[in-house]
Amino acid sequence: MLTAKQLNEISAVTLAHYNEHAENFWEGTRDHDVSQNREALLEHLSGDGPFRILDFGCGPGRDLKIFRDLGHEAIGLEGAERFVDFARKYSGCEVWHQDFHRLKLPPEFFDGIFANAALFHVPSQELPRVLKELYATLKPNGVLFSSNPRGENEEGWSGERYGVFYNLERWRELVTSAGFVEIAHYYRPPGLPREQQPWLASLWRK
Repeated sequence: MLTAKQLNEISAVTLAHYNEHAENFWEGTRDHDVSQNREALLEHLSGDGPFRILDFGCGPGRDLKIFRDLGHEAIGLEGAERFVDFARKYSGCEVWHQDFHRLKLPPEFFDGIFANAALFHVPSQELPRVLKELYATLKPNGVLFSSNPRGENEEGWSGERYGVFYNLERWRELVTSAGFVEIAHYYRPPGLPREQQPWLASLWRK
């Protein structure tokens, strides 16, 4: 078990990395095509919309702006201060500055949560609590989308970033334990052999 001091260090070092490399990260990811992921979330939301969507770990705001441009009420949540500033300016959306380890989320507030390349940064011992908090902030029938780099449940540091790399079976156990029902999963990028698809994407309903 990680101690409170270790958890604080994990958060501080990982966020410091993103703050230090904010411009390079933005330049390197702003043109990434994750339309498949955004469309998967929107496709499974109940009703006609527009929807209230939480972009969890929104980074510099690429997807946040697209959700807003599509007419939805998009709110970002991000732990790295410089990303918060980027995202607010770029998207024009409300962005909450919150550490994943210390979330303060309103109950039954969102129709959908878009967690693209974010939840894998949460240490495995903390993930059940975080998933339950995401469950609680979704409206009934709301949908959680997640995409994470996959592995065989390895956990630890990759340079200055902490991550956990789940396989489908373990990820499924964790998310269903928080109360979610699986809708679908797929691997990315599309159209490649499985060994060339490092990302596991999944959708879950409250």
